[in-house]
Amino acid sequence: MNKQIKLITLAALFCGITTITTATFANVQSSEKTEKHVEEKDDGHGHEGKNEHEEEGAGVKLSKEQLNLAEINITVLEPQAMSYSIYAQGEIKANDYTSYLVSPRVDSVILKRHVALGDHVEINQPLVTLFSESMAEAQASYRLAESEWIRVQKLGRKTVGDKRFIEAQTDYEADMGRLYAYGLSADAITSLATNTKKLGQYTLKAEISGAVLSDDFRQGQRVESGGTLFELADEHTLWVEARIAPSMELDVPENSKAQVNVGHNTYIATVTQKAHTIDPATRTRIIRLQVQNNDHKLHPGLFADIYFSFETNKKVLTVPEGALMRGSDGDWMVFVEENGEFKGVEIELGRQLGKSREILGLPAGTKVVTTGAFYVAAEIAKGSFDAHNH
Repeated sequence: MNKQIKLITLAALFCGITTITTATFANVQSSEKTEKHVEEKDDGHGHEGKNEHEEEGAGVKLSKEQLNLAEINITVLEPQAMSYSIYAQGEIKANDYTSYLVSPRVDSVILKRHVALGDHVEINQPLVTLFSESMAEAQASYRLAESEWIRVQKLGRKTVGDKRFIEAQTDYEADMGRLYAYGLSADAITSLATNTKKLGQYTLKAEISGAVLSDDFRQGQRVESGGTLFELADEHTLWVEARIAPSMELDVPENSKAQVNVGHNTYIATVTQKAHTIDPATRTRIIRLQVQNNDHKLHPGLFADIYFSFETNKKVLTVPEGALMRGSDGDWMVFVEENGEFKGVEIELGRQLGKSREILGLPAGTKVVTTGAFYVAAEIAKGSFDAHNH
C-alpha cells in the first residue's frame, strides 16, 4: 500500500515539472520573438529595417591628414579628346613589289653559282650559269637567222625580192625574241656571233639591286623552267604585316602612321593595304604597313610590336585605371567627393584609351578620386562595419 502511494506522488510531481517546463519554454520563445521584432523595428540608430548605408550606398568623410597620408587625389571630370593606341603583333616581310625571283625560263642544268645567301648584288651582276638543250637549239637557230638577215641586207631588197627579205627579217626577229624569252640579255645575244664553243650555256643576271634571301639549289642540279633559284629583295623598303582578330573593329585609313618596335629599335610605318579576307591558318586579318630600312637593321622574319594611333572623334570623360573599383554586386564604380563626403557611384565602362578608361554615367564637373581609391573603399567598409558593431 505504501509503495502505491509513493508511485502516485512521484507521478504527480513529474506532471507538475513538465507543465512548468513547457510554460517556461513558451515564455522564452515569446520573449525572443518580441526582442527580434523590437530590433527589426529600431536598430538603435533611429533607423527602421535595414541600415541606411545599405539602401543608399555608404559614404565617409576623411580628414586632411588622411587625405595626405593616403595620397588621395581628386580630379574634376572634364570632357576632352583623347589619343590612344591599339596593339597588334606583326612580322617583318620582304616587299614583294620590289623583290625579284630568279628562275630559268627553260629546263636547265646548273653549272656554277656566282653569289651566295646573304650577299648584296647590283643590277646586271652574274648570279648563276646554266646549260640547256633547248637554249642550244635556240642559239643555233638565231645564228642562222642572223647570218641570213645580214646577207639579204647587203644584197638589198630589190635584189633578193620582198618575200625573201621579209622572211629573213621575220626569222631573225623571232629567234631573237625567243632568246630574250629564255632569259638572255642583249649583251649575251650579241656575243653569240663570236662565242661559238659554248652553245647552250647562259648566265642569269640580277635584274635589281638587293640582298639574296634564298638560294636553295646545288651545282649540277637539274631544274625545271619556272623553278626559283634566288630570291632577291631590296631591303631599303620592307613590309610589316600586322595580324588582328577578325572581331576587332579596327578602322585604319591608308597612309595613316603606326609605331613599329623591333627589339630596342622603333620605326614609323605607313599603312598601305588592308586585307578583306581572313587567313585560314591563323584566323586573323592582315593589315600591311611599309617601313623604311635605311640602316638595314630590319630583316624579313623578325617579329614586331605594332601600335596603331587613334584619337576619339568626340570629347569623352576618362579616369585612370586605378580609379576603378568593383562594387559588392560586381559592377564597376568610382568614388565621388561631394561636400567633403566620399561615396561610391556605379558607372559603365567605355573604350580603353591608353592608360585611361572612358566612363559613362557621370556628368561633367563631377569630382572623382583618381588615386587612393582603395583607401577610400577600405574606410567606407570600416564605417559600415562599425555601424553594426559599436
